[in-house]
Amino acid sequence: MALPLPFSFTFLLLLLAPSFVFSSPLQDPELVVEQVHKSMNASRRNLGFLSCGTGNPIDDCWRCDANWEKNRNRLADCGIGFGKNAIGGRDGRYYVVTDPGDHPVNPKPGTLRYGVIQKEPLWIIFKKDMVIKLKEELIMNSFKTIDGRGANVHIAGGPCITIQFVTNVIIHGINIHDCKRGGNAYVRDSPTHYGWRTVSDGDGVSIFGGSHIWVDHCSLWNCEDGLIDAIHGSTAITISSNYMTRHDKVMLLGHSDSYTQDKNMQVTIAFNHFGKGLVQRMPRCRHGYFHVVNNDYTQWEKYAIGGSANPTINSQGNRFLAPNDGTVKEVTKRENSPESEWENWNWRSSGDLMLNGAFFTPSGKGASSSYARASSLSAKSSSLIGSITASAGALKCPKGSRC
Repeated sequence: MALPLPFSFTFLLLLLAPSFVFSSPLQDPELVVEQVHKSMNASRRNLGFLSCGTGNPIDDCWRCDANWEKNRNRLADCGIGFGKNAIGGRDGRYYVVTDPGDHPVNPKPGTLRYGVIQKEPLWIIFKKDMVIKLKEELIMNSFKTIDGRGANVHIAGGPCITIQFVTNVIIHGINIHDCKRGGNAYVRDSPTHYGWRTVSDGDGVSIFGGSHIWVDHCSLWNCEDGLIDAIHGSTAITISSNYMTRHDKVMLLGHSDSYTQDKNMQVTIAFNHFGKGLVQRMPRCRHGYFHVVNNDYTQWEKYAIGGSANPTINSQGNRFLAPNDGTVKEVTKRENSPESEWENWNWRSSGDLMLNGAFFTPSGKGASSSYARASSLSAKSSSLIGSITASAGALKCPKGSRC
């Protein structure tokens, strides 16, 4: 189990010696924290410790299985939160990506795009390590799983993933970064249809009118717009065990203050590591119901959790490490409304660990019925955050052994 912060650097370094060595003098305390965690996590992985009993119910459901490769579909039964019923391609056949190439209108068999546009359920896996630079948005069809386990897969350098007006999609174990705008081009979205796409936003994962969506164990950074955005009536979403770093506007949940259809949005954000170089929107919420539970926040430059248009936000069991800048200790930010309005919004912090002066400004009367609707799973103690989130991001899963 990771030691809760604050902790003694001397004790921790002695504990890890001789595997952890640093040069003197010490110049960047944040770098030391990051290196210590990396060293601890690497040691645990070598021991197989992180595969079982981490307190992360998703991982504890499947990572103990040395035959995970033969039982890939089991992942679909391990979901939690509002998106727990997303089955992806569980009931379909395997489709193997063998070719990193891309053609937006006439994709070749063996490419990722050819798989995701099919009408049948598919569990999509990768034959080898690859970097896929898409020429236009990857427009998903319903009942698809993109499963990167067993390979080092990057979707990067071009437009990225769009989940628009479809349902039951799982994205797991992918590195998604340096995503660019696309559009003003024809793009195929099914075997029988392609259409003209206007300019896209440049999100890592864009969810537009989608439902039963689960994004798990992905590493995301440095995209042109958001890392993960969900808008226009999207709901039944879980965003879990991802590692996010080096980005400004991380996650937008809700289209606009005037788009009231997003009142039905329900999103669970659980077990993620919000790492270095992040600025804001972890997440930024509108209208709906948001359960932010057991995440590790190690940096924000403006705020961590924000919103407008009266969303309900239930923050439970998170660890918030405020930056050293004394002006940005607050976790929360309300936008587009005076205090006379937002003081009635139901935002609460329950069991959160506040470090280095971090503080959460609650509001509303906190009706139990409101928070019950915004709760999607039981929160673990914030003291377990180190163990729960230690392996956030894309996993290195050796075939024939525990992941």
